[in-house]
Amino acid sequence: MNVAATTSSSIPIQVTECAIVGVGVLGTRICKQLLRDPDFKDWKFTGITKSTTRHDEILKEVLGGDDDNQYSNHENTNDDTIKINKKFKHCVFCAPPSGFDDYPSAIRGAIDDLWMGQHTDDGSFIFTSSGGVYGIGGDSIDAALITTESTPLPTNPIPRIGRIINAENEVLKEKGGSVMRLAGLYLLNRGAHNFWLGNTAEETKDEITSRPDSLINLLHYEDAAGAVVAALKHNINSRQEQDDDEEKRGEIFLVSDGHPLTRQQICESSLKNKRYDGRTIPKFTGSKEKGDLIGKVYDGSYTNKVLNWKPRYESFDTFMSS
Repeated sequence: MNVAATTSSSIPIQVTECAIVGVGVLGTRICKQLLRDPDFKDWKFTGITKSTTRHDEILKEVLGGDDDNQYSNHENTNDDTIKINKKFKHCVFCAPPSGFDDYPSAIRGAIDDLWMGQHTDDGSFIFTSSGGVYGIGGDSIDAALITTESTPLPTNPIPRIGRIINAENEVLKEKGGSVMRLAGLYLLNRGAHNFWLGNTAEETKDEITSRPDSLINLLHYEDAAGAVVAALKHNINSRQEQDDDEEKRGEIFLVSDGHPLTRQQICESSLKNKRYDGRTIPKFTGSKEKGDLIGKVYDGSYTNKVLNWKPRYESFDTFMSS
């Protein structure tokens, strides 16, 4: 992995440092929000990527066109070595599993090699996971209600989900570790809706082998980033308050906008945006009669309360209608 960019808002005598591993669609937004949050004005942030290919692009996107000195003090290290020769008090791991042969080992490597971990009183390690670890959910009639606190994980997950669960377990072993189980992420041009409706009318799918009334829980990328920032603040405060609790281990947070939509509704909401003018909603061929599951409904009220967080975009429909 390579250091993509180190950006700080100021250089105080003692600087708190945080690494963001994986500066892609989500990681870039996390960096942008951290840099612009006054609670982190004296922090130094280092983005870590697998290659140097997009470093200039990442810096431009993170810093924007802001020439204010608050954001302009940065350096591009372009370190071609795999080993990072320093550790960070705080780490956010948001690189997707697709970039690793052994995802759990990558998480463990970041914990051991990048994070100061137990050597700090309030250090935190945040891992952005997926609500997919809960399985499809529900049966052919009733949706499953999913909460952070009580819902068991599937006993025999598919390999991809199994890797994510094992990666989570590495984080949950640690005092100061947090797992963010995120709902289905989207942007205007990114997400299930864009896959179904296409970038052009010619790319619209004809048929989708799912139920039109099956549910998807959603979360805008900006809101996912905001939840990570809120979790970082929470971890710092809670560790300072509970430092004597040696049994305290990692926490799990389920994050969504609280407004799950059916696949049909997602397509209908998308058509309200001019980007999807001229599209036709695909035919969904799944059904209750075929035994297809209806899905799950996330209850993120615990997360919202504990992190003192709420989504900027109340729902996918609100976003597409704006």
